[in-house]
Amino acid sequence: MVTLLEISHRESEAEAWRLITDALADVRDGLDMFRESRGIRKVTVFGSARTSPDDPAYHLATELAAEAVRQGFFVMTGAGGGVMEAANRGAGQACSFGLNVDLPFEQHANRYVSGPMGRLLHFRYFFTRKLFFMRESDALVVLPGGFGTLDELFEALTLIQTGRNRPIPLVLLAPPDNPFWRGWQRDVQQGLAAQGLISVEDPSLLLEASSAEQAVGLISRFYRVFHTAQPGEDRLELLLHTVLSEPQLQHINLSFADLVAEGQITAGESCDETGRLYPCLRFHLDKRRIGRLYQLIDHLNGLDLTPCAALQHPGERQLHGSSG
Repeated sequence: MVTLLEISHRESEAEAWRLITDALADVRDGLDMFRESRGIRKVTVFGSARTSPDDPAYHLATELAAEAVRQGFFVMTGAGGGVMEAANRGAGQACSFGLNVDLPFEQHANRYVSGPMGRLLHFRYFFTRKLFFMRESDALVVLPGGFGTLDELFEALTLIQTGRNRPIPLVLLAPPDNPFWRGWQRDVQQGLAAQGLISVEDPSLLLEASSAEQAVGLISRFYRVFHTAQPGEDRLELLLHTVLSEPQLQHINLSFADLVAEGQITAGESCDETGRLYPCLRFHLDKRRIGRLYQLIDHLNGLDLTPCAALQHPGERQLHGSSG
């Protein structure tokens, strides 16, 4: 309110106030739609609106969404045709979200998310739409696509690499005989990493799959031990589903000392955004090493731990822990 009041003293242009009003309306509508689903993790599927129903990528997106729902996740898309339609189709209206943006061509909400039971939201601006994609996504799966798909992929990579978004799995998915991502990954490795334009660990931000089961398996594994990351008062906290042993903690400190800007990785407890208490690891993160942070998360998720409910329901964000 204070910011709006300050703007009102300086800005009288009608176009500026239309921008402010529409952007705030997008934020209001987005918060309203997602408020009741905070306890379920969501997998966002990006891909081309031009993919036809007889394309193997269309069938793969349908299978991916259906498998994600079987594992307890909701599915979110840009609400358009092609890969987006396929994903909403596979998830069904009850487990789908569609974040549409009005375009002069191509983008019309598909029938699998625009029905009476669908969760469909029309955004006025791309930037507010992207805000909610990243805010609400617990995983991203990207199938082959054009400028729009690659824009979403690079937006996500930028926010993750710079630490402006919490760590989430980002899976590149294509049919087994489609070399789209293999060629793209080669260009990233040889063209960017080899020339020092990105960190050598940054490719660790990306996972690759060629089947629905493999993609969802990678997402589920990402949340096997790791719950979420959040900044503490002066350091990063990795909230976990289970307590680590002292030998495991010592091994992590030896293996990932280069990830810590100062001090050591210590164990403790912390509450997530819902107020639930979790075991956690705390440390001063070297913010230039986000790829290395992903390697630590992968190490944590691969630990040999006693099976428990917390390791078996990755789709449920609020299942574990006790009230703080």
